[in-house]
Amino acid sequence: MNAEVQRVTLNLPATAEYVDIVRLNLYGVASKMGFSYEDIEDMKVAVSEACNNSVLYAYSHEGGMVEVVFEVNGETLAITVKDEGASFEHVNPAVSRSGLHDKELTDAQIGGLGFYLMQALMDDVSVESETGKGTKVVLVKRLAKSEEKV
Repeated sequence: MNAEVQRVTLNLPATAEYVDIVRLNLYGVASKMGFSYEDIEDMKVAVSEACNNSVLYAYSHEGGMVEVVFEVNGETLAITVKDEGASFEHVNPAVSRSGLHDKELTDAQIGGLGFYLMQALMDDVSVESETGKGTKVVLVKRLAKSEEKV
């Protein structure tokens, strides 16, 4: 039996002061799903990084909005962080698949460390970025079998 998909949507100003609101909502949703404290802390770091990218790069000085959607689908939590500001050049997909293993820190692309961090902390990460249409980052985490609610 498939559970109904549940969504929580936040529309917030793209300023650093509002990232804590996203983190608090993430905590509420993820703890209700049964994620461990460690997984929730990892997700908070990843979602903060995605939000900070919007805050720092999407809107230079004119300000703007960030939409954050928490989507609960059974044992999977997908977090989408979307802005409509200037897109950024994210890391080369071929490089991102290999990660930073066997590389020097200086080999990482500027701004790319956050992407590697998100990849390390989440099960799936995707970035869509189009000039004039903004950037959408989707972070996915699945409950481990030992964490499922009984």
